[in-house]
Amino acid sequence: MCSVPDPKETPSIAVERALAILEAAAQGPAGLTNAEISRKLNIPKSSASYILRTLEKTGYLRRDEETSRYRVGVKVFSLSRSALSGIDAREVAMPIMRDLVARTRLTCHLAILDGSEAVYIEKVDAPGFIKVDTWVGRRMCVHTTSVGKALAAYLPEARVRKILDSAGMEKRTPHSITAPAPYFKELERVREQGYALDNEENSLGARCFGVPIFNQSDEVEASLGLSGTIHQVNPQTLPQLSEDLKDAARRISRQLGWRGTRKKVSAKRT
Repeated sequence: MCSVPDPKETPSIAVERALAILEAAAQGPAGLTNAEISRKLNIPKSSASYILRTLEKTGYLRRDEETSRYRVGVKVFSLSRSALSGIDAREVAMPIMRDLVARTRLTCHLAILDGSEAVYIEKVDAPGFIKVDTWVGRRMCVHTTSVGKALAAYLPEARVRKILDSAGMEKRTPHSITAPAPYFKELERVREQGYALDNEENSLGARCFGVPIFNQSDEVEASLGLSGTIHQVNPQTLPQLSEDLKDAARRISRQLGWRGTRKKVSAKRT
């Protein structure tokens, strides 16, 4: 028997559900079944099935015949590549990111702020067997990641508070900052030392650090981050690694038109 949409489902609800399904599929690299999607998004199973089949037919999702799990399809990657190709920071950053990875042997990410989250728009994997479980398009918490902190550090305090109110401050690990007051102190530290640190705050065993990338208007365009294990990034290696990262970010910023005068931002009551 063919699945049919819920008769109470308006076009706007159908669109919202389809987009929610695409986002859920993108967040789960292993894929999701119809039942999992229905339960996760609180969508009637018949409606979820109908939308899934439509998305599969149009190429936005693909279904594994053996597991019946749905994953993001080629159409989504095609659209994302087309959209990202218009972001100058990504095109400018790629050769510099590759050089940085070759020198540091750490994984490099380029991120932008989208709403209340940091989103990876490019990634260069480190050589060797140690791989970071991230991908282009992954959305990350602003309060627990180094790239997120680097993006937030130069925003007005009022905007940062809105982001925290909207996204919440989930305790990802025992080391996560989960209250606004210490987070704002952390952002002050980012501005003072020139880089942000994620010290096992988003994932145990991982230590990451990130820096802002400025544009011609002296505003933060993106953030650049390096990720490794706590053994790779330690008190002995961090000073030189952070200087390498800051130098790479300056090179990208200058190619985006930044004149080298970093804005003095206190992020207080603005």
